[in-house]
Amino acid sequence: MADDLQRAIVWKNLPINGTDHCVLWRSAEGWLLKGTVVGVLENQRPMLARYEVCCDENWLTRRVQVERTIGKDTKILELSVGNVGLWRSLGKEVPPEVRGCLDVDLAVTPATNTFPIRRLDLDIGKSESVTAAWIKFPDLEIQPLSQRYTRIAKNIYRYESDTGFSAEIVVDDLGLVITYPGGWERIATL
Repeated sequence: MADDLQRAIVWKNLPINGTDHCVLWRSAEGWLLKGTVVGVLENQRPMLARYEVCCDENWLTRRVQVERTIGKDTKILELSVGNVGLWRSLGKEVPPEVRGCLDVDLAVTPATNTFPIRRLDLDIGKSESVTAAWIKFPDLEIQPLSQRYTRIAKNIYRYESDTGFSAEIVVDDLGLVITYPGGWERIATL
């Protein structure tokens, strides 16, 4: 099966006053999400981040690659995920607290909310909790993040995390964010 473009999106990234260009591909392996984030961190530091996440047919994260650049400082994180939720980087397990996580959550994009939304396929009124491997920026630190998704309408989900953050996010037919209050707004799609 040749790769098939499903959607291209540009989001306005409100937290870092930037943009996120993202494409979702259907691939022979399942799903491929690729994006580029440009934004401004504290102290007016410009940041560029590129990400690529591969999922299987069931929306389970299998491979993650992130490259983040601030000035001359570039950090790269490459992860692979085994069938039992064993996360590895350069062949070594990283950190054991994320063992069993099925999803990755990249803090700079709403794109990774698509994975649990699609995988859980909740009925309206139903909720489910998940724990994601949360990659924080700009340091690319990985830690577990407990999250809860509640489907409150056909295309609206309440997202809650154990950080105390919550929002009602509106998604399209592919589960990609249209609006994420206080986070992202879709400004273009194809």
